[in-house]
This record gives sequence, structure tokens and C-alpha cells, in this order.
Amino acid sequence: MDVPKRACWGPNAEWVGFTPAPECPDDERMWVPFGQSCYHFVHGEEDVAKRYSIDQARDKCGGFGLLTVPNAQVNNFVVDYSLKQWKGNINIWLGMYYSSDVDEFKWNDETPLSYKNWEDGPNIEDLEMPLVDTCVMLHASSGKWENVSCSRQEENGVVCETAQSKLRFPLLLALVVLSVVVILGLSLVFWFIQQRSSSGLFLLPSFEYHPPFRSPTADQTCLVEAEEFEEMS
Repeated sequence: MDVPKRACWGPNAEWVGFTPAPECPDDERMWVPFGQSCYHFVHGEEDVAKRYSIDQARDKCGGFGLLTVPNAQVNNFVVDYSLKQWKGNINIWLGMYYSSDVDEFKWNDETPLSYKNWEDGPNIEDLEMPLVDTCVMLHASSGKWENVSCSRQEENGVVCETAQSKLRFPLLLALVVLSVVVILGLSLVFWFIQQRSSSGLFLLPSFEYHPPFRSPTADQTCLVEAEEFEEMS
């Protein structure tokens, strides 16, 4: 039973500045990013490897491919990680076949073998099996490859592979930047309004109320004149 989790392994699992992080399939399987690809080491309960026939291995990987090894770094990574993940030496199916058109082995995605690590060479001439029944496995104990019968070979471990995807990262980064800009803009507007409001409260000049000057009425004038006349008398 596969364990639903994600894992990072190796130097490419670390962020460096704004370097896009590796994107592996977001499903119930554990995908390990390394180099330019993501790898899923199929295992059973308690992380113990289960062995499968080549047809079962293809079914386990579904729409993804079987393991390809483009260089020595990937070969060493698979050997080292399988020991940790599977807790033992389990031979692994390679996604490789023999092409009669070019008389040599090719990866299932039709790319040629830029890196080879045969145990004793492919030895196609010495095969006692039809070429269409020729498969290749990787010995986890040594990292060497061996061509075997697809139908008669005992079951091996399975490593699925897919290319890393970085398409989602630029969009995610753009959304984050846009959100930050909007938040900063709203904060600046709020701060400006608050400053204007505070300035209006504290900078208004203080004043006292003085009623406007009014000229005395006719009655008040007569009263004042009468009082002055009495004082003179």
C-alpha cells in the first residue's frame, strides 16, 4: 500500500533565491525530485518493496514511465535511495527495450542510451530468447544492468518516473506579488487618510466666541440720556 505523502531528496529539493521549486505530481503517491525528474518507488506495507512482473510494473506506473537512467548520478541515486526506501537490495525494472530497427537498446520514450552501465555488455548475440522478449533490470547491489527475459524473469522492484513540471510556479509567484502590491497599496491609502484626519483635529486654531457688536436701540439711548440728566440735576 502506497503511503500518501510528498518527499524531497538531494540538492534540487532546496530553494535557492527565486529558483523554481521542483513540481512533482500531486497525487496519493510519494514522489521524490532529483535532477530533472520525479521518481516514485513503489512499495508495499511498512515501506517494504513488493516485486512485480514487467506487465504489472507498467500497470503500477499508470500514465507514467518506468525508470530511465540518463547518467551515473541518477543511477547512483536510485541505488542509494532504494536501499533506504525498500530496506534491502531489490533489483529494478528499467524502461528499456531492444529496437530491431537500429539493432540496439533504447529507452521506452525512444531516446538513445547516452549512458550505459552493463554488467557484461548487452550480449544480444548470446541471448536465448526472442528480442521482443528482452527486458533490462538494474541490480540494486551493484548498480549494473542486465538483459533478461520479460516473460520468464522473476519479479523485480518498480520505480516510476516523470519529468518535473515548473509551469505552476510563475503563476503562483505572480499571484503572490500581486497580492502583496494590493495589500501595500491599501495600507498606504489607509495611512494617508488617517494622517489627514489626525492633522485636521490637531492643527485647527483655537478661538473664543465673541458676539458681534450691535448698536444700542432707541429705548436704550433714551434711558442713558435720562440717567445723565438726573445726575446733572
